[in-house]
Amino acid sequence: MASLSMYCRPNPYSPKPLTKHTPSRYHQIHHSSSSSFLFFPSSHPKPQFIKISSMAAQSSPSQKPLNSVKQQRVIVKNNSGENLVGILHETGSTKVVILCHGFQSSKDSRINRNLAEVLTKQGISVFRFDFSGNGESEGTFQYGNYIKEADDLHSVVLHFQGMKRVVGAIVGHSKGGDVVLVYASKYHDVPTVVNLSGRYNMERGIAERVGKDYMERIEKDGFIDVKDKEGNVQYRVTKESLMERLATKMDALCLLFGKDCRVLTVHGSADEIIPVEDAFEFDKVIANHKLRIVEGADHCYTKHPTELEEVVVDYINESFQGNTITLQ
Repeated sequence: MASLSMYCRPNPYSPKPLTKHTPSRYHQIHHSSSSSFLFFPSSHPKPQFIKISSMAAQSSPSQKPLNSVKQQRVIVKNNSGENLVGILHETGSTKVVILCHGFQSSKDSRINRNLAEVLTKQGISVFRFDFSGNGESEGTFQYGNYIKEADDLHSVVLHFQGMKRVVGAIVGHSKGGDVVLVYASKYHDVPTVVNLSGRYNMERGIAERVGKDYMERIEKDGFIDVKDKEGNVQYRVTKESLMERLATKMDALCLLFGKDCRVLTVHGSADEIIPVEDAFEFDKVIANHKLRIVEGADHCYTKHPTELEEVVVDYINESFQGNTITLQ
């Protein structure tokens, strides 16, 4: 069961130890300039492919050579006084895109690194960071923890706003996809949100990680230790953290987005961790929404990184051109 968490987790990073460390039909799906993917209207007919130009052919005047991008280690303190560690890919642009990793992952995930590379080629600065208790950031790893991670993200957004930068988009993969959506429901200061393979139904996926009898065990002991094949404890699921996850109702949260918030959901049709049906549920409830289904892609887009990168970059470019963002 625990092996599911390893699909997108880069070595050598792992969760911190338990001890403290320093209602409607689907909205129309618009076409954009990315690689081939498929979409399903609400009636779910036979899949159709949309053939469009690759990102390599859509060079922009804002593109900058790779040697103009500088990487800077940045530390941001969260509301708990913990240091969040991140890498800023600096192009000199006013706007910044923030990348959020998934469960048991880090800022150094392949998806984050690849997105940082392609976005900076468009002249856009990128910041990828570790949530508290993950990667190099301080804190203790916790299961669930969506609200705190959204608050971690808010600390990062405030940091860049204080530097007179504009956070133009937040992008999250897997659990990070849910975190950016939770963020958008609570804070209305980022105009573009990108959800990559996030989960809609929070009641699913728990049994695969902690066992089918998790409610009985959590009621009896107050916690469940999730172990690897060798019997080593990977992380602890507390009753509080489990209840927080179950109380995270994405259908209700998605109705709280600001009226000008634009959301993109991308999902692989062959996702083995979170079913592609979850993406269609998001499309039902998010008002200003685009849906992209990458044909044949698994949860981490292992064999489809280019398709993922192209559709994300295209959407962010489109959003930045369409939004006039002014500093408060």
